[in-house]
Amino acid sequence: MNIMDSMPDDKFIFGSVQVVANQMDTLLERELKEYNLTTKQWLLTIIVANTFDHDPTIKEVAKGMGSSHQNVKQVALKLAQKGFVVMEKDPQDARITRIKLTDAVASFGKASQQKSEIFSEKLFAGITSEELAMTRSAMAKLLKNLERMDQESK
Repeated sequence: MNIMDSMPDDKFIFGSVQVVANQMDTLLERELKEYNLTTKQWLLTIIVANTFDHDPTIKEVAKGMGSSHQNVKQVALKLAQKGFVVMEKDPQDARITRIKLTDAVASFGKASQQKSEIFSEKLFAGITSEELAMTRSAMAKLLKNLERMDQESK
């Protein structure tokens, strides 16, 4: 019997989430290299494009990414240098900076769509729609628990 098989589910999941995140990061970095993007830069564009129906603030994106305001600001500045985003002051409150995607993001999406689909197909190969739904539910609960833990530690 493999030692992993006898490990309690919560410990296995805790460790596996870390390993999966590291392996996905490594593979995505490799895939994104040709586009001169890092995984965090790519994730920021995905979060902005798919989570908001407005140009979000740095604070909103930080929450969506599960990251700090300062980290998101640095990632956004790099993306601005590369022409993927524009950072604009909010017209009603100059203390607030909003992140706006440029047409370069759509161009990148078109150029990388086939590779993205292949990556996803390979990643989720052999996993049923029922298993995906169960995993989604568990991940949503983990994210909610992490958010609560973060609030409690402030």
